[in-house]
Amino acid sequence: MTISAANGKLWYRQPAKDWNEALPIGNGRLGAMIFGGAGDELLQLNEDSLWYGGPRDRNNPDALPNLPRIRELIMAGRLREAEDLALMALTGVPESQRHYLPLGDLELQSAASGDLVEQYERELNLDCGLYAASYLQEGVRYSREAFASYPDQVIVVRLAADKPSSLSFRARWNRQQRRNLDGIRSWETDGLVMSGHAGGEGGVDFRAAVKAVVKGGSCRTIGEYLVVEGADEALLFIAAATTFRSPDPERACKAAIDEAARRSYEELRERHVSDYRALFNRVHLEISDAGGEKAGLPTNERLASLERGEDDPGLVSLYFQYGRYLLISSSRPGSLPANLQGIWNPHFLPPWDSKYTININAQMNYWPAENCNLSECHLPLFELIERMREPGRRTAETMYGCRGFAAHHNTDIWADTAPQDGWPPSTFWPLGAAWLCLHLWEHYAFGKDETFLAQAYPTMKEAARFLLDYLIEGEDGRLITCPSISPENTYRLPGGESGVLCAGASMDFQITRALFEACLESARLLGIDEPFGEELTDALSRIPVTKIGKHGQIQEWMEDYEEAEPGHRHISHLFGLYPGEQFTSEETPELAAAARVTLERRLAHGGGHTGWSRAWIINFWARLRDAEQARVNVLALLGHSTLPNLLDNHPPFQIDGNFGGTAGIAEMLLQSHRGVLHLLPAWPAAWGDGRVSGLRGRGGYTVDMEWSQGRLTRAVIRADRTGVCRIRGLGPELVELPVEAGRRYAFAAPFDDPI
Repeated sequence: MTISAANGKLWYRQPAKDWNEALPIGNGRLGAMIFGGAGDELLQLNEDSLWYGGPRDRNNPDALPNLPRIRELIMAGRLREAEDLALMALTGVPESQRHYLPLGDLELQSAASGDLVEQYERELNLDCGLYAASYLQEGVRYSREAFASYPDQVIVVRLAADKPSSLSFRARWNRQQRRNLDGIRSWETDGLVMSGHAGGEGGVDFRAAVKAVVKGGSCRTIGEYLVVEGADEALLFIAAATTFRSPDPERACKAAIDEAARRSYEELRERHVSDYRALFNRVHLEISDAGGEKAGLPTNERLASLERGEDDPGLVSLYFQYGRYLLISSSRPGSLPANLQGIWNPHFLPPWDSKYTININAQMNYWPAENCNLSECHLPLFELIERMREPGRRTAETMYGCRGFAAHHNTDIWADTAPQDGWPPSTFWPLGAAWLCLHLWEHYAFGKDETFLAQAYPTMKEAARFLLDYLIEGEDGRLITCPSISPENTYRLPGGESGVLCAGASMDFQITRALFEACLESARLLGIDEPFGEELTDALSRIPVTKIGKHGQIQEWMEDYEEAEPGHRHISHLFGLYPGEQFTSEETPELAAAARVTLERRLAHGGGHTGWSRAWIINFWARLRDAEQARVNVLALLGHSTLPNLLDNHPPFQIDGNFGGTAGIAEMLLQSHRGVLHLLPAWPAAWGDGRVSGLRGRGGYTVDMEWSQGRLTRAVIRADRTGVCRIRGLGPELVELPVEAGRRYAFAAPFDDPI
């Protein structure tokens, strides 16, 4: 087998030496990191519902009795006393939610030594969602191929040799040196089952099964080994399940494998590729200089050239599509949402628990879902939001005496909504549910599905109801959030004292305004809930507006405090620029200018030093239509915050930067907020000629474009709905085009009329 180095592939000339070089496959529920060892192979595996412990009510019963005093202390400027009391009264009991666990490893130990290996290559083919590896050893060509099938809910691995009877290996389960499992036993003569418990009260039971089907040679089990000897080819079927979904996870595993094993490898592969391409092939991005001479280099060498300051537009297009691949692989209907590591986590105590951090990171995971034409991948997030409503009602009532539902800056598999950690810069922020609910509105804004909106509106309304109750009247009569924070930043008072708790942070008001306006428009479209709309309208008139501070920047807090860390990774006060749409060059030029100053100050002080923060900055510059700054930050993300396998490096690995980077590249190509399709708003001339097809815009539009030296030469717009499409980018003036549902409208330079 020969592996090409086309731009649709990540490829390498050596096996992965560690996890950061392994390659990911997944079907939303099952994931594997494949190391590609010559001879021995390692698959580090995950199942999305394997988390430590079960559901708990962690709401602090002492929160509500102490809330008035905490507010009083904050309003009096007695920050240390307020934070000290909040650390006791406003934290969860206990303070931490549940954490995500690895399933374990499948080790393949080859009978060959692994020495004298030649012509080694491994790849991840994004065009068909397949992993492959190939090498020559002692005159035998060994090849492997693997994929995680969504239709068949198994991982399939094919091992082959080009000379008869040359394939011999042993397969064995491992889970933390076989300490964190309960049993490994034979399944007939050609399979192994690993069993265990996640740990903790109410934790799930899990099973993982592997079965071999061989051509030629023999297959048998000995102890905890599956032994293949003298085969021409072997297929391994891997399945896993927990009691989160199945009362009998072992039966579920075996049923999935038995069903898959009835099909030929060719049929399984075709079913996987067909399913995957139905999503992936919706969007194509081509850049004419697709890396130039770099297109033929292995991926790690291309990254190294970027670190030296060289450009590589082809790697940008590869990275863009890799983000789409990762979302397809980690979030599918029926799975849990992509967590902080997607679904790929090797740690039993993972960084930040590998759960859902909802003060930016989980939301960023889904920024490319709509504009990159993967709206189905958004659905697992909506299912989690729905499950959060009941615990969120308890949190709102128990801790704050409010109606509606609330969440803080984290949640987990059990939809826990009580505060996480005992760290003031992040813990005391009750707007997590409100921000998440804006994703429901975004899904409607792109697809215009009123049936979906009717289902989503009650959830949005409940989150808004909490905010209406939580807001208090400040000294000047405005409605403010208190206590709150600006995630995860710290301010400094003139006397030198620092603090985090505040009465009103800019992002709070921006999120609140966005949610209230979304609820108002939803109710109008559905023709319902006029009295609630009147409450929202009254509250909107009293919510503080975004202020410009003494440096010409967007203020992060209601008061124009100095930041203790001016280069902080969070840039929460620019929510209104992105993902919100409250700051625009046309409607609020003074706020857009202040947003630019904010970004320049952040970057001048070392901001963007984490991968996800740099990804957010790309989206900011795109919204400001600064193509060159957007390009510079894309290259910085790739050159300084990307691992050899192209996964995002916080450090350590977090997947949010991949998704935020992909969304940012899409935002450079097409924007659709404020009711206008803007074609090529921030695409740099330095990336030459190119084309894109299949991007989605709000309003139900699909857009294809071609360009030369950053200037649009051709555009095609397909409308899902009849109406008026407002378009910017076809010339100096805004174009208002009457459109009919199902029709296609093509434009070519000089863009006088549709073709």
